[in-house]
Amino acid sequence: MAEEITYADFERVDIRVGTIIEASPFPEARKPAYKLVIDFGPEIGIKKSSAQITVHYTLESLIGRQVLGVVNFPPRQIGPVRSEVLTLGFEDENGAIVLTAVEQPVPNGRKMM
Repeated sequence: MAEEITYADFERVDIRVGTIIEASPFPEARKPAYKLVIDFGPEIGIKKSSAQITVHYTLESLIGRQVLGVVNFPPRQIGPVRSEVLTLGFEDENGAIVLTAVEQPVPNGRKMM
């Protein structure tokens, strides 16, 4: 388990829901990955991300899927892609990533409470 943090520490991490509107191959990545374009609603806008999610997801299955992302990390250059959000997920028993998602649809941009 990680070190305990305060609720104020947790509040500093801005986790929002967004809808994947584009997904494409990312052949330049060191590990198999996709390039994602995610709509986080009018306040945050459209953001790019890369995600190592090729084991459980096809490009077609990602379009329209709502995901959670950390939107207040600084952008990170991953090869030729500037990743603007950290798309959240968990490792399965084999280390492949399973996306974190909401159970029911919610408006893009809503903050995790």
